[in-house]
Amino acid sequence: MDAEAAIPAASTPRARFGATYGDLLFGLAVAVGYVAATFAAFHWHSPVTGSFPDRMLTLAERILAGHLDSPLFRGTVDSVEIGGRFYIAVGPLQVIPYVPLAAIGGFGQTAGFLVSAAFGLAAAMLALPLARAYGAKGANAYWVALLTAFGSLLFFVSVFGNFYFLAQAESFLLLTIFLIEWAGPRRAAVLGACLGLSFLARPTTLLAAAPFGLALVRRQDRPIARALAFGLPIVVALAFYGWFNWARFGSPLESGYDISYLPQPGLEARRALGLFSVLQVPENLRLAFLTGFQPLGHPPFFTANPYGLSMLLVSPALVTAAWAGFRGDAGLLWAAAGLVAVPVFLYYGGGYFQYGFRYSLDFTPFLIALVALGTARWRGLPERLLIVASIVSVGYGILWCGNSVLRV
Repeated sequence: MDAEAAIPAASTPRARFGATYGDLLFGLAVAVGYVAATFAAFHWHSPVTGSFPDRMLTLAERILAGHLDSPLFRGTVDSVEIGGRFYIAVGPLQVIPYVPLAAIGGFGQTAGFLVSAAFGLAAAMLALPLARAYGAKGANAYWVALLTAFGSLLFFVSVFGNFYFLAQAESFLLLTIFLIEWAGPRRAAVLGACLGLSFLARPTTLLAAAPFGLALVRRQDRPIARALAFGLPIVVALAFYGWFNWARFGSPLESGYDISYLPQPGLEARRALGLFSVLQVPENLRLAFLTGFQPLGHPPFFTANPYGLSMLLVSPALVTAAWAGFRGDAGLLWAAAGLVAVPVFLYYGGGYFQYGFRYSLDFTPFLIALVALGTARWRGLPERLLIVASIVSVGYGILWCGNSVLRV
């Protein structure tokens, strides 16, 4: 008997507020898993990072004092010197959540872990509604949700208190809300706000506005009003990011990443080819799909490449997105994922000391929705084994980073 049919909707036990006991169990598993992993990561890293200030908390404190620079940024990765002042090349949404913590005070090294875990946990909690919104039913919905929460790099980037990783956790949450809204009420202003805010964390994700915006205008009545409601939050986000860049670097178009300090000569050499360039594509494709584990002469006898690891090894269950086909909503999701992936693969670097090709998180929410759409074609055991393999892989990645300094 198909596992999906084994849980009839009408007979599923329900707790209060309309949630099933399975829903509550999933929520409990997510809460315990993310809190425990964050606590472990903090315990692993605090002896090493305790003597280094959290740069986002420092920036938040400086913002409260009316400044965007700090002398403490001098000589740090992605710092930019302008007129004797030192700035940090980050997006605005990476620092904004730190501002309330800076105002309260007393958080120190815990700030990054609290912020990252909050966004990651929220995104993981919405994994089940996302799966159901795109057609996953019964037990299959829980499997897709488990893949999202524990078998994707969302789990990895949410627990280490790293502000670079925070950007992916933030955009993942906002894109998840966007996709749930798209499958439901489809309110133009809400959709635009989600993409605008996601842009403030990960600018690449804004490219999803093109296919979804066109579909919104074509499929609904009052196209001009909907286009304005959809576009206005995006324009506001663009203007805010432009002001943020101008206030730091003197130009709304200068993000700082092409003039920032890089301690690794290899990254400097890659950036010299162009911040975005087709010359970067071969290396990014290698990191994203072809890079395997490196051998060790002692247990566990293999280790991950700190620059990247094949998505096929990190989250192999994502290949089941192909089960969704390419028609209707699936085509729209593929178009969004493809457009967002373009600048990711053109970019000079995909990050360092990480498990997997971290920038793939920019388009992973669209792949998750496709995985959910494809559950109608699941055979059962093969897909679930791939999800189990994904969860084991990401869990290994967190343990692998347990003795590594990620707060840079």
